[in-house]
Amino acid sequence: MLKRHKRYILALVTIIVIPILLSAEPSLIASQDSINSDRLKGHISFLSDDLLGGRGVGSIGSSIAQLYIANQMQGSGLEPGFSESSYYQKFDMIEINTKPEMKLIISGKRRESGLKYYDEFIAFPGVQREHIKIEKAELVFAGYGIAAPEYDWDDYKDVDVKGKVLLIMNNDPNTGDPDFFGGKARLYYGRWDYKYDQAARMGAIGAIIIHTAPSAGYRWKVVQTSWSGAQFELPQSERSSLVYKSWVTEKAAYKIVKMGGNNLDELRLAAEDRRFRPVPLGVTVSCSLESTYRKIKATNIGGVIEGSDPELKEEAVVFTAHYDHLGIGKAVDGDSIYNGARDNATGIACILTLAQAFSQMDNPPRRTLVFLAVDAEESGLLGSQYYAENPTFPAGKIAANINIDTVNIWGKTRDVSIVGSNKSTIDAEVKEAAKTQGRIVLPYPRPEQGSFYRADQFSFAKIGVPCLYLSGGQDFIGREKGWGQKQGTSWNDTHYHQPSDEYNPDWDLSGCIEDLHLIFEVARQLANKEQMPRWLPGDEFEAVRLKAIDKAK
Repeated sequence: MLKRHKRYILALVTIIVIPILLSAEPSLIASQDSINSDRLKGHISFLSDDLLGGRGVGSIGSSIAQLYIANQMQGSGLEPGFSESSYYQKFDMIEINTKPEMKLIISGKRRESGLKYYDEFIAFPGVQREHIKIEKAELVFAGYGIAAPEYDWDDYKDVDVKGKVLLIMNNDPNTGDPDFFGGKARLYYGRWDYKYDQAARMGAIGAIIIHTAPSAGYRWKVVQTSWSGAQFELPQSERSSLVYKSWVTEKAAYKIVKMGGNNLDELRLAAEDRRFRPVPLGVTVSCSLESTYRKIKATNIGGVIEGSDPELKEEAVVFTAHYDHLGIGKAVDGDSIYNGARDNATGIACILTLAQAFSQMDNPPRRTLVFLAVDAEESGLLGSQYYAENPTFPAGKIAANINIDTVNIWGKTRDVSIVGSNKSTIDAEVKEAAKTQGRIVLPYPRPEQGSFYRADQFSFAKIGVPCLYLSGGQDFIGREKGWGQKQGTSWNDTHYHQPSDEYNPDWDLSGCIEDLHLIFEVARQLANKEQMPRWLPGDEFEAVRLKAIDKAK
């Protein structure tokens, strides 16, 4: 009986499995085999070495990284991604160095109180001006600082805040309704950059955001390391009333509000209601900033694999990862090099590995593949913003963007998550590919961090391009429940934007390899299917996508 079963199984293998294996494209198998941890570790260890000095924008270390990435693309057979046969897209950036001897003074009826730079507040210019000075401007609590007509929400109402300084809560309203402001998920309205932009639209002269770890998604030390030292912006072409931007600690915010006889907890509770109106705090703000500016060149690096279809090659799937990090900054435990190994030498290693894999295919996908290493992500997604505003393919011809940032370094998982899930038809492609791996696809476990709006795919979403940003799973094979979440939380608390984000040869990249095989297959499908992916009906980016497609016709 046992022998009969063995013969039966052997017959099935002969009839079903062997023909499938024989029909598989040999170059496709070779491509998938080239996605391995040795290749990844070689890229990561080089890019995050102390030699590159943390790859700060405009630094010598950044130039070394650029040369390395371009040479790797050329060595993989990728054609130059930009005009004049260049792998480089150069663009102007403004480096801003603000002196730490800054002042922030709160004046009440009976006393004044100065906040301590770095420990209690961090500030930076809202306009590219050497001298910023505000003398006793009225301070107004503006709640979440949001104007969202689609949610019938306006924190400003008809209150005139022109020439005033606003104290603003981070995140977006927490009403408990899963359909209101994304429920637990943070929307763009909850991002600090939106709040500054909206304050400027309202004519405010300054905006101060209250930091808390839950509302920001990171601790105060991340604000300290990210917003001190050299900052970078694209050249400003528009004038703004908002000359002063700042963060304050929650403890400092309590102190500020109390000086005017108010209670911060009561104000924050009132701000959860759509009837909220801005509240004058009974205090004034005086502040000063001294900054120097210099123009530098930033650089995106890109290579392409031309599509094989005569018509569809005019459309593209664009892979992105940022190669910049924070450079050399304030020393922590004697180490001043912010190596950015996981954030984001890993992402660059991944797109270089994917480029190598796709280049080995005898028959390239039908659509063109663009591999793009972007600069200045840590300065506000500026490299991807510049590319999105100056793309090599019209926005309506970019089928999809696949962004890779800060990968899984702890081993294989039974699951994988999508940052910004349930937004586009790409989700279905991911689920289908994950099924062949025996894995499930889940929404990102920490939607309150607003990660979709914090990485380079957001620059593409703003011009209408459907995006994919995968995050490693949480259910680690051979580990107890909750182990993966503990690793992620511990890494964020200890290493995120710190000098300790260094390469470790003991990292287990097997889970990252699985994620890359998944991305490879999803990208292959997106590049071959007749129809481009689309945003789901009613998504916030659907309208701009339809306009982009119509414009590209």
